[in-house]
Amino acid sequence: MRFSSLILAAVICVSAQTAQGARGLASPACALPPGLAPAPVLTPRPDEVVSGVTTAYYLLAISWTPQWCRTLGQKGTEQQVECGQPLGFTLHGLWPNGAAPPYPRYCRPVGGLDAGLVRRMYCRTPSAELLQHEWQAHGACAWRDARAYFADSARLFDRVTLPKVEAIPAADLTAGAVRAAFIAKNPGLRRETVFVATTRGDDLTEVRLCYDLKYKPAACPGGNGAPDGTRIHIAPSHTGGF
Repeated sequence: MRFSSLILAAVICVSAQTAQGARGLASPACALPPGLAPAPVLTPRPDEVVSGVTTAYYLLAISWTPQWCRTLGQKGTEQQVECGQPLGFTLHGLWPNGAAPPYPRYCRPVGGLDAGLVRRMYCRTPSAELLQHEWQAHGACAWRDARAYFADSARLFDRVTLPKVEAIPAADLTAGAVRAAFIAKNPGLRRETVFVATTRGDDLTEVRLCYDLKYKPAACPGGNGAPDGTRIHIAPSHTGGF
């Protein structure tokens, strides 16, 4: 092999490793389950349909999956998650929201996802059912097609550096500590752009990041969830390393 070819091969190798490492921050490699296939199209109830709402901001919902699996993911719902995997934060979805409730949902009838798209998104959102739900309930309200919706969802999620919240000492575990962990890893975020969602029992369920219409971090309308001083609980992952 010529020297120039060796240099080119090295550059390609380093670039691939760098890209893989960057993706690994938010979309770690995972084993696709045998027989992974698109989920059926959902039929929303009439009261779930909210159309005609102008998008005022976007919200990127990032689930703490161990808690999701404890409460929702193992049930036979349209949002079933593959809970046997070692998972921490995963992508719930990208939501186009209005300035105030009611927020847009199921704005127009759309079909199912193709198998290739489900496979590409699965390591971010480990549920074919949830992917279908997010496209129908949220994506169809602001994107022309599923590919465009999931491209934006993946791009936003992949640029988030996910902190290891399980490393926060129990004595220091507050909503503010989780919020600060995200801000420390993502300098573009500010306190008012990070919504920490918890159950009534103060279990961490999600971290939601708010963006303006140009996908720049923006203050979350209506507040940012659990107050900083709230003592919270984090359901443990399978490995304790997230």
